[in-house]
Order: sequence, then C-alpha cells, then structure tokens
Amino acid sequence: MFGAGIAAAFAGAWWLLPDRTKARIAPGPWRDRLDTLAARAGLTRERRERTLDRALTFDDDVAEALYSKDRRVRTYRLEQVTRLPNNYHGRTPGPEILEGWSLALTGLASGRTERLTAADFARFPHYDQVTRLVCVEGWSAIAEWGGPRFADLLAAFPPAPDARWAALRSTVSLDGAGRPETYYVSLDLETARHPQVLLATHLAGEPLPLAHGAPLRLLAPMKLGLKNIKGLTDVEYVATEPPDYWAERGYSRYDGL
Repeated sequence: MFGAGIAAAFAGAWWLLPDRTKARIAPGPWRDRLDTLAARAGLTRERRERTLDRALTFDDDVAEALYSKDRRVRTYRLEQVTRLPNNYHGRTPGPEILEGWSLALTGLASGRTERLTAADFARFPHYDQVTRLVCVEGWSAIAEWGGPRFADLLAAFPPAPDARWAALRSTVSLDGAGRPETYYVSLDLETARHPQVLLATHLAGEPLPLAHGAPLRLLAPMKLGLKNIKGLTDVEYVATEPPDYWAERGYSRYDGL
C-alpha cells in the first residue's frame, strides 16, 4: 500500500506539471512514455486543465469569502516610496493617445452614454495615498498615487439597478509587438466602492506618465497589478461578471492580496 501510494503520488505530480517543466525533467522519449501511461489511466492534458481551473476557482471563492470588504490595505510614508517599474503587459502607448482622450461610461441608470474628459475628472475631489502595488510576476513597489475615488464616479453617474460588475477596457493598449490589443479587466462594484480604489490621474504629485497609465488608470491596491488597468478608455456596468484578459489565459479572476 505504501508503494502504491508513492506511485500514485508520482503519477499525479507528473500529470499536473506544466509541459515545459516535464521537458526539462525527462527530455526525449521518456516524457512521451510517461504521458502515454498517464493518458491510459485517464489523466489527459484536457482533464488536467479542467482540474487546475476548478482548484483555482475554489481558491478564489475561499479568498473572496474570507476577505473583509471594509479592510484597508497598509499605507506608507513618502520616504518609503520605491522605484515603480513599467508594468504594461505589452508596449507602452505613445503620446498620441492623450489627444482627444475621453472615458466612455455605459450601463448607467440614466440609460445614456457619458463621455468624461480630463477636465471633468479634475472637478472630482482629489485624494492622495501611498500604497504598495503588487505584481503577479513577483515584484512590488510603493508609490504615491492621486486622483478621484471610483466611489465618487459611481455616485455621480449611478449604474443601472441590476449592475454588480464593472467591465473596464483600454482600447489604446498594445501587445508586445506594438500592435493594438484591447486590454480588459473585471471588477465587482463592491470593490470599486472601496475608499482606497482610485481612478488615478497622478503619480508622485505629477500627472501620470505614459509608462504608468496616462491619462487615467485604475488603482486598486487590494488587487494584484494585472487588475490595475492602465490607459483606461471605457467603463461599462453590467449585471454578470464580464470577461477578464488574464483570467481567459488561466489566471485567477479574483486576484486579491
């Protein structure tokens, strides 16, 4: 029984390993033989992906259930600010995106589509906070952010009564080769109303630079950086959870710290 347990543990561990890791551990025909043996036992690649997706969804549900919606993340002193890397998922857009920029708001209780300019955002109350941005790649940085609260935007332009989510998009986003590629994230409205969630227009007391999301980005310090969309152009309020760029590529949907 002990030997069978070891064999089952080895087979399960091999099945769950990424293909690139398998290729490094067992290059050549050994890998194919092990994969074939696992497949005969029903441990196919497709089933592996479904199992990992279910485990990730369960982990997200537990994290969301345990997270205190009213808890604030830690804030820091200005002298604790560190260097903030450029964390665009592709290339950084050029200054041409600033000319004529506006934010489109849809899914409103009014039924209208609103377009807000940078001057409109300047009329909202401005908040500054020094918080930590955490990247899924393993680095983090402390920065001073400024801008209106998302909650103030929701109060000024209420979503439709059945709306529970915000679909946020950047149509000026670029892929790694510099081609246009819309970036999009989902954010539940309860998180959007958190007092530390900003629609940031400033970094270190100055207008946002292009490398960090000018002219407008989401700053949700209780979420991983991949949720903190840059170059924001569209916000749509919807009743059901909208698509999310990295969730469609196998990452968590919750992305909380």
